[in-house]
Amino acid sequence: MKKWNWREGLRPHRRPGAGQYRGWRRGQRSSQEDQRFLPGFYFDPEKNRYFRLLPGHNNCNPLTKEKLQEKEREKERQRMLAEDENPRKKAPRSGLNSSLVLQKRHLGLSQLHSYCRQVHEVKVSGMRRHKLEIQSTDNSNPNTDNFRLIVADSACERVFTVNDVSHGGCKYGIMSFSSSSQGSLSVELCDNLYFTNRKVNSICWASVNYPDSHVLLCLVGAADTPGCVSLLPASLFSNSNPDQPGMLCSFKISSAWSCAWCLNPQFDKTFSTGLSHRVILKDAETGRTQTYSSSSDVLAQQFVPVLFNGCRSGEIFSIDLRQRGRRDHNWKASRFHQESAITSVRVLQDENYLLAADMLGQIKLWDVRVTKPVQEYKGHRNEHAYLPVHVCEPEGLLMAVGQDCYTRLWSLKDGHLLRTIPSPYPAANDMIPSVVFSSKIGGCRGLPGLLMAVKHDLYYFPYNTDYQDVGEKNSGF
Repeated sequence: MKKWNWREGLRPHRRPGAGQYRGWRRGQRSSQEDQRFLPGFYFDPEKNRYFRLLPGHNNCNPLTKEKLQEKEREKERQRMLAEDENPRKKAPRSGLNSSLVLQKRHLGLSQLHSYCRQVHEVKVSGMRRHKLEIQSTDNSNPNTDNFRLIVADSACERVFTVNDVSHGGCKYGIMSFSSSSQGSLSVELCDNLYFTNRKVNSICWASVNYPDSHVLLCLVGAADTPGCVSLLPASLFSNSNPDQPGMLCSFKISSAWSCAWCLNPQFDKTFSTGLSHRVILKDAETGRTQTYSSSSDVLAQQFVPVLFNGCRSGEIFSIDLRQRGRRDHNWKASRFHQESAITSVRVLQDENYLLAADMLGQIKLWDVRVTKPVQEYKGHRNEHAYLPVHVCEPEGLLMAVGQDCYTRLWSLKDGHLLRTIPSPYPAANDMIPSVVFSSKIGGCRGLPGLLMAVKHDLYYFPYNTDYQDVGEKNSGF
């Protein structure tokens, strides 16, 4: 006879066979999921039916895996756009919001630098998209050419733009930004736009007569037109400036991948260009030239005055101009590698640290002294595109636009992904947004914010959540 156990009396009564029934239901669900997968077919849950996959078929509008993946990506983009329009956005970190940040500061639980970093993270998570109207002298001819690239000057009062044109080639010019005391931002396109049938590979602002007085462009040759590197005065793009345009030069340097202007007064008017298997240093005033050989194409550069170069092979090496006489095989001041072609290098204010991005989507922060990565920023998407990274150290932010057309912002300190901004347009290789982030967009009265150029539109993401553009203010809203 079985001995009675008091624990059994406290157990809830179970109907015989309940466990077997639940197991049968789980088995049914798994078998249904297995039945939905059929080789060569796709099950559409919305239409509750199967469709045949036709890889490489010649029929019009065939159903392929690529089209299905594109449909899913577009659905996710629409979801994120709707989420971005919500005034109450997701916090950049769990438990981090403006009221909590202020409360910790008032209680003395956070130090000043930590408090400032957290405020910027909260502000970034709350930025909302506003479309800017670009004013020009010829308002009857609106801009319908797609933006390819925008590069801001150091004060973020002017932005150099490159647009594709429908008949081939591109046009380039300058947009001027001004911020009012109420915080609204206005944009005006310059009078003179220049057209070329050559491709613009790289751009940087150059300080010849005064800070950001010129623009340095790398132009790739097309047909019978050879490539060159042009140094253009910014005043050349405006008819309203009666002064002399300043020094205008064109250097016979063909097929340049990258360029960088040296901001150190010790090497005044010196710039560099990265080419196939070599680096050229040139004095824009005297024409004095130095050439350094490289084992690979030099795709990215920054000059501080140590010149850092990123190569197609994944190598990153530096040239120290203070060692001009050093021409032996050890002229590279430092060298280290990433796993794929380098698309961008950025040196921090502490010149011992360098950011590098490659075509595997890796973004790493390197300690140049020990040539080791000390931080990695995950989530970036890139396979073969030439995509830059942007650093704004006062706000402690790093940002990059991926090949999937999403703009991502990370904390520069710990690599935490703070926000992912979807493009207003469906993703395409020829419509990757170009962005600029600045502490003062539009000059000294401006606020921190993000500029995004995509297709033929320009968008502004300000810190101010109550932002109203000029048109809204004038209409009384």
